[in-house]
Amino acid sequence: MPAPKFNTEKIWYTTKEVATMFDFNESKLRYWEKYFPNIKPKITKSNRYLYGKKEIEIIRRIHQLVDVEGLTLEGAKQKLKTNWESVGKTGEIVDRLKFVRQELMSLKDEFSEMEKTYSLV
Repeated sequence: MPAPKFNTEKIWYTTKEVATMFDFNESKLRYWEKYFPNIKPKITKSNRYLYGKKEIEIIRRIHQLVDVEGLTLEGAKQKLKTNWESVGKTGEIVDRLKFVRQELMSLKDEFSEMEKTYSLV
């Protein structure tokens, strides 16, 4: 999964926007808030939950561990306590590799099209 896309002008993101970034339900995000105490969204007077870039980074790392690597929530919690930096680097590396793969596949398709074009002539 690609890294979440931030609107550089935006400071706060709603629950729905964050859930959409990671392609999962809002209820999953709300559950993670209860399970991982370091996810602390700002709560407005109208009871809306708003997430800053710090919270989104924490969610990205949890997503990497739970949804991509297959750890349990407890396993992810322990790994975040002991190896915060390595979890972030792993997620970034995976995101970069996925991007590189996508670019290579695109080039492969272009070369195939060129090959078809020139072999017909």
